[in-house]
Amino acid sequence: MLKNNTFKNILLTLALLACGYLVAQLFNYSKLSDKNKEHLDTEYMNKYNVYALKTPNKLFFAEEEVPLYRWDVKESLDRELLVNTYWQSQTLLFLKRANRYFPIIEPILKEQGIPDDFKYLALIESGLIPTVVSPAGAVGFWQFMAPTAKDYKLEVNKEVDERYNIEKSTYAACKYLRDSYKKFGTWALVAASYNAGRSHIHSQMKLQDAGTYYDLLLGEEPARYLFRIVAAKLIMESPQNFGFKFRDSDLYPNIPIRKVKINTGVKDFAGFAKENGVNYKILKFFNPWLRKPYLTNKYKKEYEITLPAKGYINFAFSEYKKPQEIKK
Repeated sequence: MLKNNTFKNILLTLALLACGYLVAQLFNYSKLSDKNKEHLDTEYMNKYNVYALKTPNKLFFAEEEVPLYRWDVKESLDRELLVNTYWQSQTLLFLKRANRYFPIIEPILKEQGIPDDFKYLALIESGLIPTVVSPAGAVGFWQFMAPTAKDYKLEVNKEVDERYNIEKSTYAACKYLRDSYKKFGTWALVAASYNAGRSHIHSQMKLQDAGTYYDLLLGEEPARYLFRIVAAKLIMESPQNFGFKFRDSDLYPNIPIRKVKINTGVKDFAGFAKENGVNYKILKFFNPWLRKPYLTNKYKKEYEITLPAKGYINFAFSEYKKPQEIKK
């Protein structure tokens, strides 16, 4: 009986050793076969870093303080800073386009008494893409719906849609923002109401007994809206602080323009473009508000067609010159 037990123990030991050997071989095989496996202590991983961002201690939107001493406000800003900093391609495009379009928007805001920070509202609304249309049908830099645009004296029909006209739509937006300020009394609530609608913000303030934007519980989009604007402002005012590096020649140039006035119909804008030294593509780039390749102009209204100044029709970025450098 003892001999049988000893024999069984020997067999069990051999079986365990065999299993251990097989497991070890499988482990070694997996290590050797995964030639592309990167480990945390490799040179590649040591050089790849994603950084948390420092939020400022004080911040203002339209000369009103953003209460960053509140944890909920600070965390909301932190989220939008992270999203816009690490969505590098989009933010770099914002920086490039802003160089072209902010010089058009800024003087209108100033003239109309609207804080300069609202240019970032236009950026968040449209990405500074002149022809952008939302799924709901809002159009242009300021994303006007057709009824609101008409209320603010913009022409909207099949042939002409001034929501696509950066200058006229900016003037209309200024009037809308001024009206909102009369209603709410703070620019933060004005910005929120631009996104969510005046009536919705007003009803939520009443329902929640809230006096400021920062006290309101809102849906995902309006709750993030002002913080997206403020994050864009922070990044675009000091892009180098957020890791964005570019040369002046990388930015989209603000192309000098000339205006051609018309008070009659135009049968063919392709022919009109050639008569004025450009092609149809360039004509439409500067005038996306012209919605058809013709203009009836039944009532002989005066329109201004925007065209690039002479010498600026086609040029490489490296050849860009300031207006005073162009030979007359």
